[in-house]
Amino acid sequence: MINPKRLPKLQLIQSFSQVAEHGSLAATVAAVGGSPATLSRHVSALEAELSVTLFERRGDGMSLTADGVTLFAHADELMTAAHKFASVAAGRDQAIFGTVRITASKGVAGFLLPSILTGLAAEEPEIDFELIASDTEANLLLREADIAIRMFRPKQSNLIARKLGELSFGLFARQDYLDRHGTPTSLAELTDHDLLGGDTDTQVLRGLQSLGLDISQRDFRFRCDDRIAAWQLLVSGCGIGVAHLLQRRLSPELVRVLPDTPTMKLPVWLTSHRELKTSPRVRRAFDYIALNLGAELSSQSE
Repeated sequence: MINPKRLPKLQLIQSFSQVAEHGSLAATVAAVGGSPATLSRHVSALEAELSVTLFERRGDGMSLTADGVTLFAHADELMTAAHKFASVAAGRDQAIFGTVRITASKGVAGFLLPSILTGLAAEEPEIDFELIASDTEANLLLREADIAIRMFRPKQSNLIARKLGELSFGLFARQDYLDRHGTPTSLAELTDHDLLGGDTDTQVLRGLQSLGLDISQRDFRFRCDDRIAAWQLLVSGCGIGVAHLLQRRLSPELVRVLPDTPTMKLPVWLTSHRELKTSPRVRRAFDYIALNLGAELSSQSE
């Protein structure tokens, strides 16, 4: 068994990878230089360290064993990463690559980020993305995500935070629902309608109460804490619900109810760990999201 504290030398893995690619010691020397004796010694040393036979030796060359085939794929990936590591360290390669983990509420992740991340992916083909859609708070300090989009300013001093704007919310319903049940002309008339709100999540309730509406959780005929499912209920015509103004672009069949009512607003903060901001891929994603999500928030029409 390999001792994880004593991994094989990269030079041995490089020689193995080169011989596996070219098929013989002579062909490898002709392609990349070196000596057959050195290459043979490296391969034998690697086999001894791994306790595995990598090649079947034949008079006309060397062919990989089943174990050799498996390890060659990993060796090739390792050498590619090693070359990339060396070139970046030397300052010769400014390519941005790797995975960026982004966490945001289900509403932001489901309705605002897809087009933004698609645009960034087109400009940065070497970046992979993990989008964590969750209304629970991920801990950036524990590296549960690289970037977070939150509706509050983080208090930790070692986090970078940039306020992108405010997300405005209003009341919406499908026109055919309003045709059947009438259009309310005042906040008080809302209680005569089928309302959509949260179950255990009280954000919608508190927003309506802040407008002066005397309402409780039991006044919601439809209760759902999942933002995506709640949106689908609203789009299906279940009644009147709260949505942010940018969502309306996705469903033009929705109409604004009580448009003169002041909009409910939540701040939008883009945050990242201070050390991660020095990562080229995280910095690129952070700046791109800041620019484009900020522009989206600025484009909201009351």
